[in-house]
Amino acid sequence: MHEALIKKHLENLRQLIAPSGLFRASSHQVGTGYDKAWLRDNVYEALAFEYANEWDTVARTYHALLDIFDKHIDKINWAVTNKPFESWQFIHARYHPDTLDEFWESWGNKQHDAVGAVLFKLADFEAKGHGMLRNKEDHKTVQALIDYICNVEYWHDSDSGMWEENEEVHASSIGAVVAALKKWQEVGGKVVSQESIDKGMESLYKLLPRESESKFVDLALVSLIYPYSIVDKDTALQIIENLEYHLERDKGLIRYKFDKYYNKNPDGYSEEAEWTFGLSWLAIVHEKLGNHQTALEYLEKAKNTVTPTGEVPELYYSQSEKPNENSPLGWAESMFIVALYEIKG
Repeated sequence: MHEALIKKHLENLRQLIAPSGLFRASSHQVGTGYDKAWLRDNVYEALAFEYANEWDTVARTYHALLDIFDKHIDKINWAVTNKPFESWQFIHARYHPDTLDEFWESWGNKQHDAVGAVLFKLADFEAKGHGMLRNKEDHKTVQALIDYICNVEYWHDSDSGMWEENEEVHASSIGAVVAALKKWQEVGGKVVSQESIDKGMESLYKLLPRESESKFVDLALVSLIYPYSIVDKDTALQIIENLEYHLERDKGLIRYKFDKYYNKNPDGYSEEAEWTFGLSWLAIVHEKLGNHQTALEYLEKAKNTVTPTGEVPELYYSQSEKPNENSPLGWAESMFIVALYEIKG
């Protein structure tokens, strides 16, 4: 039923793949800086090709991500045995899609959820029989990443989180990491500290259903349901209820109240930008939880975010038909494709 739509949006995503195999966040022509490659975005962008059974594309992406970590392995190994104390000493969140170099300007580079996301999917691929680890070096790199994220004490360490903003302890970051550690523990072959998992779960449920001290409701929380499946059903339903009540708008979900990014109001109040992938994400999690009719309704809302040129943009300005210039946004395209695959008409 959705074949033509899927084909079109996979093609949109293909346009974002650099020769290295990494995805850019958006078109290489945008002037917003979204021509770079983010760890997190690559995880979400590759999901569409996993659903499409295009495993060569997925493998190229994850081999490039592993190559990034290999390129910076001395820094990672240092942080395994020393406690990083400056932002630049942590694994960075974004890289040059061709050279795999870090970008050094101040950016809120400390994002534990991005490391958790890559680790989680690498373990997930092992469990599904589509292992991405090529050799002993890749196995050593994964162990170094596990040791790194535990050494920084992710369960109570402030980070900039999914939205790359103020450092605080984020439930979505803790959830990404603890899901990854649990997955690697299930898969085996790596040393994973049970204490690190226990502390992660304890911290996560102390915070929930909040995202952080400053944010009661945040779109990032939906990741705890999909892809991480790290919360129980009652908590998942509470998260969804809070998102729908507080954050849902016509063209997407706002990320959180008083979000200043692309806010139409100069004071940063009440005209928050509407993020398109929020609708696809809600469609996916409702389907996962057995709410098929609601999932269909959200998929229809997501279809209404596609521009006349057939792209899914990052966001729309508040209460408008005007998208921002980050179009197509790879992450939004991919979540739309996942929703199309998950929800059979």
